[in-house]
Parts: sequence; structure tokens; C-alpha cells
Amino acid sequence: MASPVNLRSNFSSIPRISTDFRSSSIVPFTSHLFFSVQSGRNSRRCPLRTLRVRSIITDRDIKDPVSGDGDPNGINTLACDSSAIETRIKYHAEFTPSFSPEHFNLPKAYFATAESVRDELIRNWNLTYDYYDRMNMKQAYYLSMEFLQGRALLNAIGNLELTGEYADALTKLGHNLESVARQEPDAALGNGGLGRLASCFLDSLATLNYPAWGYGLRYKYGLFQQNITKDGQEEVAESWLEMGNPWEIVRNDVSYPIKFYGKVVEGSDGKKHWIGGENIKAVAYDIPIPGYKTKTTINLRLWSTKVQPQDFDLSAFNAGDHVKANEAQANAEKICFILYPGDDSMEGKSLRLKQQYTLCSASLQDIIARFERRSRNLVNWEEFPEKVAVQMNDTHPTLCIPELIRLLVDVKGLSWNEAWSITQRTTAYTNHTVLPEALEKWSLELMQMLLPRHVEIIEMIDEELMKDIISVHGTADLELLDEKLRHMRILENLEFPPSVAQLFVKPKEDQVKLKEKVLVKPSDIVENEEFESQVGREEVKLEEEEPVDEEPSLEEEPVDEEPSLEEKPVDEEPSFLKPDPKLPKMVRMANLSIVGGHAVNGVAEIHTDIVKEEVFNEFYKLWPSKFHNKTNGVTPRRWIRFCNPELSKIITNWLGTEDWVLNTKKLGELRQFADNEDLHMEWKVAKRNNKLKVVSLIKERTGYIVSPDAMFDIQVKRIHEYKRQLLNILGIVYRYKKMKEMSATKRKERFVPRVCIFGGKAFATYVQAKRIVKFITDVAATVNNDPDIGDLLKVIFIPDYNVSVAETLIPASELSQHISTAGMEASGTSNMKFAMNGCVLIGTLDGANVEIRQEVGEDNFFLFGARAHEIADLRKERAEGKFVPDKRFTEVKKFVLSGAFGTYNYQELIGSLEGNEGFGRADYFLVGKDFPSYLQCQEMVDEAYRDQKKWTRMSILNTAGSYKFSSDRTIHEYANEIWNIEPVLLP
Repeated sequence: MASPVNLRSNFSSIPRISTDFRSSSIVPFTSHLFFSVQSGRNSRRCPLRTLRVRSIITDRDIKDPVSGDGDPNGINTLACDSSAIETRIKYHAEFTPSFSPEHFNLPKAYFATAESVRDELIRNWNLTYDYYDRMNMKQAYYLSMEFLQGRALLNAIGNLELTGEYADALTKLGHNLESVARQEPDAALGNGGLGRLASCFLDSLATLNYPAWGYGLRYKYGLFQQNITKDGQEEVAESWLEMGNPWEIVRNDVSYPIKFYGKVVEGSDGKKHWIGGENIKAVAYDIPIPGYKTKTTINLRLWSTKVQPQDFDLSAFNAGDHVKANEAQANAEKICFILYPGDDSMEGKSLRLKQQYTLCSASLQDIIARFERRSRNLVNWEEFPEKVAVQMNDTHPTLCIPELIRLLVDVKGLSWNEAWSITQRTTAYTNHTVLPEALEKWSLELMQMLLPRHVEIIEMIDEELMKDIISVHGTADLELLDEKLRHMRILENLEFPPSVAQLFVKPKEDQVKLKEKVLVKPSDIVENEEFESQVGREEVKLEEEEPVDEEPSLEEEPVDEEPSLEEKPVDEEPSFLKPDPKLPKMVRMANLSIVGGHAVNGVAEIHTDIVKEEVFNEFYKLWPSKFHNKTNGVTPRRWIRFCNPELSKIITNWLGTEDWVLNTKKLGELRQFADNEDLHMEWKVAKRNNKLKVVSLIKERTGYIVSPDAMFDIQVKRIHEYKRQLLNILGIVYRYKKMKEMSATKRKERFVPRVCIFGGKAFATYVQAKRIVKFITDVAATVNNDPDIGDLLKVIFIPDYNVSVAETLIPASELSQHISTAGMEASGTSNMKFAMNGCVLIGTLDGANVEIRQEVGEDNFFLFGARAHEIADLRKERAEGKFVPDKRFTEVKKFVLSGAFGTYNYQELIGSLEGNEGFGRADYFLVGKDFPSYLQCQEMVDEAYRDQKKWTRMSILNTAGSYKFSSDRTIHEYANEIWNIEPVLLP
């Protein structure tokens, strides 16, 4: 008979067996997560086992919720009704406590509730991966430095369809579900759209039953917690793990070695060996990700770093040198301390590179181990790309490419050609930016020091790339070839390899005829290893050679007719071939991502066009089939169904079905009701109720009191100059100035009451962004305390903006600002969330704004500003001194500098908008150029809002037109066009 499961035991020690509670048989299987309870096809059945304990909540006896009475073996299954859930919560409050036993307060109620939900997730989780292992289908692996999940409790029980049951159970226990859910801190695993997109993708992958995992890092202190003081933004460490995380399970049996520094030597076997250096260990922490209305539950695996206990220097400790004793552990642990550590110092740069390599190496070792296990004794490495798809979310995981080659060549013994082919067919890259500073480059010197073996591999990839370029363009026009090589190379400002440099060296006059006798194809010159080796001995000592076994031979005249290289006099190498000693040698990570993978995608139509036509045009011309567009999307579960239940209920009632949650195309059917007065009434009531929640949030977080009758105008995103929060606040300042110049009667006639809400974090070392935060809060302090203005205008900066705050703000929004400089925002996803919740957008033709405007209708989107194709000429016009600012722009700048908003010196901030050239000046993001257009557009917003019937119609049509922007659609496109994976339904 199967033994009962003790949930408090160490899961890693549980035998890998599956117990069928419908019989006494034990069925072996290979499980890679946790003990799996099979209880039939209904995923909402709750396994229970008999165990009587005294409850701290009541005087009644309660049962251990992993079994029940009625079975002769003491094993039974009961439905997950509210009574069963109540029992499970009580059980966890008693037997898996994180708090003292005296009270069942809100924090304890949250942990017990979360642990009861986790039981069900683990059961579905193990069923999912047991089946995946047996089927051995192709699986996608999504690597991202960020996963901005938000709170998990309401999302998990919503996806399990148990919201009502949990609400009832907690009511019986004296608590409210929403109050309990608010005890959960946001998981501090991301910052902006990159991480939020990754989390949306995991939700869609699970919901659509695609076999997939996510991989990331477990940041102990997150990015930072943002406090707002009189001096602006203050950063302190996040405390999200302080009380523990009930959703994660540490996998102490799943860890992998990670190496830094050291050196590369060649062994007697001819293989390269990376030896010495610093060795740490990456340990897995797993978080289950449930799908909506499905048993499929996928995995987010996060890595934490540490060293072995023997690396603690006990001798140093006993000698009193405590810092030295713990040095190895401290160096390992700090890798996962914070997201995006400051990189102004060499130590900061090194730490960031360590983070990226840890993510890549640990994840790929894990993926390879799973591939080998699923292959059993029949490992065929050529099948690796048929079983594994690795998606690199931006350039942070680019080291996957050289690391996969290293593992295949150095560890698994494959040849270079085999490993290079497998890597290219396995990996794919999502580009998220066209900003030069965001296209990552790493110091070659730093990488050589930290990852010496990977630099060797990158150099070989760089040569592979140059072979491709030369084979396409030939050597007829050497200046053109030089330009293309310099633009496309992975290694920037580095001398060409000898085989390539030789192409550019012209012989002396008396050697021309002799030179012409050599009948050599350009492609052969690059591929001939013998020639490379010979040149290498003369010019550069190569650290490694390419394999000789599949290389073509060099066609040439007999040796006795051709002088040796030692005898052939040649001119000096052209000066343009030499690297600039004033510039650093760099590794271009985006170029490496493009070369090393089989697919590159942008995240909005306009962004992909810019990627293909401008940023990576040479690569696009070389490999056009690699480039795709995958317009981003957001999960409609979290971003409307769960965060806006009142509006969701209205949509379901009018559509007659809740199918829209899985098939958002049905939202388009709302268009037929856009003029229905009954729908208008319900729609406005839902919006006002959501606004009342924001009124409470604002008072709680800032102390300010705002009116729910005002328009809620919101811009929430990370603070960056290109996102142009500065344009927004300058527009508000101009509005405030005009109000102050009018009589009370006139200003009420002219302006619609607004609450202008900002939220977002400025990176700790981004000085200009922090100045913008300070400016917004200073304007708020002045405007909000001006009795002449009252409720006509309020400015709010909500500190520590995160997913949970967004889930409150977005349903209440009426106008949302997406006003980045055209051509600079890759896509954006908050614009999609706002539109989905019936918010009208004001914005430029940038990122996904272009497609949103197409879908919701031009009349339902407030458009302003320069177009992307005009930006370069406008900057040129500014540089030439031809730009003439609008007088209103000049007026508002003077008003800011007059001291109207306090004593802080805003000269540096306003100075960025002045001048015609220079770093940090000349208004690079065209705030001044777009300012008059922006003001005019805001006047149109006021006019439209006065007509509430028109505005409500616009709101409905925004929700109706948002159907395209579901992450379900995006994931289907990735799965079909890049990953080549199929949905897998559990039996």
C-alpha cells in the first residue's frame, strides 16, 4: 500500500513514484518536479488524507488536506468546494507555519492560503511534466533577465476557477479575500515592459497548453524600492523575500557549476580546457505557472548563486579575518542580489556580465540535462534543435550562443561544425530596442578576463560571419567590403584576422603581375586553413585554429612559381584597417545574437521595419528570412478579467459568453453596442467604481485627496527621456500657468478637471531621469496646495510603481499617455493594457501605438507629434541652428526657471532642451518640436471629454479594438513561426 504523503517533508527526498489513489498499486515514472498525486481527469479535485489535529482557529478537529476518510486505505479525493478549501487553509496554518501559533492574522492567513493553492498547482505541475517527459516533444525555453509577475494569489485561483470558493472559505475564517491578497508583496524580479511581457508570455504558454519553461534569476533585493522624499527619488532594497515566498520551492538537488576567470589550455587530447578561476554553484528555485481553465501548469525556474561549504575559509575565520573567510560566498551571493546593478564602475560591469552568464550557463546545462534524460540511452545531438527552442528575450541572454557551443564542443565532444550548426538552429533573438545605448556592448578586455573560453568562441563566430560577408560581396570593392565588415562584425574596433586583412594589402608595383598569377577565389582565401595559419605565423599568433576536416583546398599555381610570403614584398597595411587606439575594443551582443540564431524578431510592425531598414539593415539584406515581426501582447486574464472584474462581467453579459477571455477576437463584437445607452450607463458605473479605488490608493500612498469626477490622466512607465515624461509635465505646467492667469470662472469654462497621475522608477544612476521625478513631485507640491486651482488640476506621483499598482490604476484610467519620440519605443505593452480596459490613448506614431490606432479607429486615438521618418532630419535641422521653438515652449521653460516650483535649480534639466549640439543638450528627444502639437492635441482631449456620450463610445471602441493585443496571439505566432512547437493537451 502506498504511504501517505507528508507535505512538510523535503520534496527533493520523495521517491520518484506516482501513487494512484484509486487503487493500491504504485506506478513508476520519471518525475522532475515533485511528488505527483493522480486523482482522475478533474483538475479541481483535491486529494485528502486522514489526520486529526486540533485547530488553532476553532475548537473543532480538522483533517490533513492531503487525504480524507472513506477509503479503506485512508485515502480519498474530495471536490474543491469552500469547505474543503477551508480545511486545507487551516491545515497549512497549523502544520506549515511561518508565524507563531497564537493568532490567525492577515499575514498568516495569506501564507496558509497561498500554500493551499500551491498544493493544487504542484499536482497539476507534476502531471504536466510527467506527461511531457513521456511524450518527449519539442519544448520552448524562454530566457529573460526579468519576469515582472506581480502578485500570484488572485491570478492562480482565478486560473484554477476557484475565486468564489476561496472567497467563501476565507469569509468563514474571518477574513476577506482581497485583504488577504494584499498581504502578498510583488515579486521583485523585473522593472518594466521587458519583464511584464515575459510574464504575460508564460501565462499564455500555459493557457494555450504549449510545452515551455521560463528561466531567470532570483533577485534577493529586486531593482529597488522607490521612496519619494523632498529630494526626489530615494532607493532602498526591496524586501519581497523577507518573510519568505510561498510560491517557490528550492530544488537543492538541481544545481550546476558556473566558472569565471581562469585560463584556457589545450589538453593532450587536442581539446580546449577552461581551468582555474572562480567556481560557484547555481541552485534552482521553481515557481509553478498555471494556465487558465486547463490542468497545464508550466515552470519558471530561477537561479540563485552560492558556493560549496568547503569554500568557507575556516582558518581565516578563526584567525579573525572574517571578511576573507566569507569572501567566496559573498562574491557568489551578490550575483543575484539586485537586478541591473550600477555599471559605472568596473566592478559593476563585471557583476552584470556575471549575472548574464549565470543565467545562460545554468539554464543551458539544465536544458541539456533534460534533453539527455528524455533521450534515455539514444542521445542524438542532431535532434537537439528538433527538441529544444531557446528564445533570448533581448540581448541579456546572448551568451547562450557561445556557451551552448562550449558545452557541445568542450563537454560533449562535438566538432565545431556540428556545434555551430546546432546552435544556430536552436536559438532565436527578440530585439526590444533601437536605442544605441540599449544595444548591449561589452568590453572585450573584461570578457577576456571573465570568460576567456567564450572570447575564443566569439572570435571564431566572428570569422564565420566575415566568411559569409565576403562570399556574398566579394573583394572587387575593398572599401565597400571594409565598411560592411566593420559595421557587421561582432568584434568592434578590433584588427581583422590575418586571412581577412590580407585581402586589403596591395602588392608593390613590381609584384602585380606575379600576384595576378594566383588563381584564388575570395571565399577560398577565407576558408583555407593552411593559408590562415601561414599568415597567422607572420602577423598574429592565433590562439586556436579552425578544424581542417571539412575545408576546401586552395587552388593556386605550383609553389615553385610563387614566392613565399616571406619573400613577397608588400605595402604597409592600409591605415583604415587599423583599430582606433583611442576607442575600446567591444563585443556587440546584438550582432552576435543575429549571427548565432535562426530568427530575429521585432515587437511591433514599425519597430520591425526600423530593425530591418535601419538598425540591422546589412544583416537583413544578408539573411532576410531570419527577420520576423511579433507584435507584443498582454494576457487578458490578469489585465482585464482579474484586475477589472466589474468591466469583465459587463463584457460577458453583453457578449453572452465568457469565451472572450480565451478568444479575444470576440471583444470586437462590442462594436455593435457602442451606441447603446444601457451599455454606456453600465460602462460609466464600472469606470467610476474603479476610480474610487484609485482615490483611496492615492490618499494612502501620497496623502493627496482627489476627486473621482475629474478625468484620470495617467502615464505610468519607467522614467526615461525618450518616454518623455518631461513633455507631459511641461504640458501640465503650461496648463497650470494659463489657469493662474485666468479668473476662476474662465478657467472652469476653459479646462476640464484632471488628475494627472505619474508612476515609474528612474534607474539609480540615471541622473536626468531622477531630475524629472524631482520636477514632477515639486510641481505636484505646488499645484495640489494651490487653493485657486482646487480640484481643477491635481498632479500625483505614486511611489514604487509596480504590477499591483498598475492593476488598480489601469481599470480606472480614462486617458493614458504614450508619447515617446517616434521611432524610439519598440512596442510598449502598457498601451495595450490601457486600451483593453477602455482607456483612450494620446500618443505618437511609435511602437504598438501605430497598430492600436489602426484597430481602435483613428477617431478614437489622440495623435500628435513628428513621424519616425522625420526624426533624423529634425535633429539635423536642430544641429544646423535652424529650429525655432514655439513661443509657448519658451514661455514654459522660463516659468520653470523662475522658481515657481521651489528653490531647486532646474537649470540642468531645462538645459537639456537648449542649444544645438553637445551631449545632454540640443533636445535630442524633440520635446520642444512636439510641444505645440501636444498642446493642441490636449485641447482636443478636453473637448471630447466634455461630451461624455462621445467619450464613453470611444472607450467602448478601445476595448473592442484591443482584441489583437492578446499575448495568446503573439505566442501562437512564436510557436508556429519561430519555435515550431505544438500544443499538448494533458490526458
